[in-house]
Amino acid sequence: MKNVAHLLCLSALLACGFAAGGTGPSDNGRILYKWVDAQGVTHYGDRIPPEYATQEQHILNSKGYEINHVEAQKSADQQAADEQKRLSTEQRQLRDKNLLNTFASVQEIERLRDQRMQLVADQTKVTNSFLDILTNKMKKMRADSQRFKPYSSDPKAPPMPDQMAEDLVRLTNDMRTQQQNLQQKRAEEASMSIQFESDIDRFKELKHIQ
Repeated sequence: MKNVAHLLCLSALLACGFAAGGTGPSDNGRILYKWVDAQGVTHYGDRIPPEYATQEQHILNSKGYEINHVEAQKSADQQAADEQKRLSTEQRQLRDKNLLNTFASVQEIERLRDQRMQLVADQTKVTNSFLDILTNKMKKMRADSQRFKPYSSDPKAPPMPDQMAEDLVRLTNDMRTQQQNLQQKRAEEASMSIQFESDIDRFKELKHIQ
């Protein structure tokens, strides 16, 4: 029933237009606007009410055919989402272009992956070795510190020398730094593996390789 009412409304408006200015393209460019209100009801008229100026609009000629369409004005969040979508599309297109320009086969990507992964693995091995050295040094230093206050239970134990205290602090910080480096290398290795697998899958898709 709502659609019938809309058609009757449009017919009445067009009929008024025909009576006022004739029919067909020679109607002095008479146009009608179509919009939808907050209740979802479609309206037709010679102009858009100000409260609906930012909403979607359809512009009709004197015969009722749509000749133009105006999208609803987007909110700041919608505009930001559209911009992010555009950037993501551009980045994907650039990535595809780089893949095709850089590699001729899946084997080339795999060779580069293996080289990069081996480099990170070697760096991880060096960090592990250095951390082992620091750990052993810390064990010895802690054992030595048991002869001094506040670690010794002997009430006659001397206070820890300032140099030893400074060395303990420095060694603790060095170990913490190397542990963080080790975590970063492991995270880098995992991320690199995922990225290369993604590149290989995308390259196969672009090259239509099964």
